[in-house]
Amino acid sequence: MQKRQLGTSQIQITPIIMGTWQAGKRMWVGIEDAETVKAMRAAFEAGITTFDTAEAYGEGHSEQIIGQALSDVRSQVVYASKVFANHLKPNLLVEACERSLKNLNTDYIDLYQIHWPAGTWNSELVPISETMDALNKLKEQGKIRAIGVSNFSRAQIEEAAQYGRIDSLQPPYSLFWRWVEKDAMSYCVDNHISIIAYSSLAQGILTGKFGPEHKFEEGDHRAKNKLFMKENYARVQTALNQLRPIAARHQTSLGNLALAWLISQPQTNAIVGARDGEQAAENAKAAEVKLSEEELKEIDAIGRTVTDHLDDNPVMWNF
Repeated sequence: MQKRQLGTSQIQITPIIMGTWQAGKRMWVGIEDAETVKAMRAAFEAGITTFDTAEAYGEGHSEQIIGQALSDVRSQVVYASKVFANHLKPNLLVEACERSLKNLNTDYIDLYQIHWPAGTWNSELVPISETMDALNKLKEQGKIRAIGVSNFSRAQIEEAAQYGRIDSLQPPYSLFWRWVEKDAMSYCVDNHISIIAYSSLAQGILTGKFGPEHKFEEGDHRAKNKLFMKENYARVQTALNQLRPIAARHQTSLGNLALAWLISQPQTNAIVGARDGEQAAENAKAAEVKLSEEELKEIDAIGRTVTDHLDDNPVMWNF
């Protein structure tokens, strides 16, 4: 898989990135550690060398599983982790980074990201200058190689960038969720900031595996995703039916068509999760799907039949 530069750093990432929220188990159902390890190895063997995690994913459990799965190939992979909004005071951030290093069984994290801005999820409002100062020191010490932000608006990225180099933004972004295009994308393009899209398959909706009457199991947070709300879901199903012939033309899955469209957008790379080795290997194939300009426009228009009806709140869930 052809790699891309992360921001202006020396780090090379794959356009398809393995997401590991599900590896933490919390807010997911039916996840087994042994299967997750196999999925990570299958992703690596299929050419995916970038793995995204966070301290909040199962309180470090996701990081620990990555450490178990990939330590023997550490020099060949890129670890991207995140510090949560309640750990943005300098002393707490340093402690969080040390915990993540231990969980990941490594002495450096390639990309360390602020998971949510200070003040979100009832966290303390910490000045971004203080947080960035701590991150810059960790970078100087070699404990992290690059700094990123997640769930930041354009204005918040601009403010953070006054205090140090930001090499990536991680927003929710997919064919069916495109708020970042209206807000931060142009700034990221102008300033060589990589966009690392999460929920790139709209939490599985773009795979087409959820039928018109789908109901989630108790405890599955996806039930609160706005795209699954009744008023949006009918439009989603219609759009998926319009995408199917394009996927068939390329002899690929609906999910991989959506990923191929996403990684064709400016500066954009796609995080995608996997429960098992087969899914992980299948996800990697999205990088091989080549779409023409006409097809990209056609897919874009189909996506807008869903996104044009969504509200302006950038958060994807009604938690």
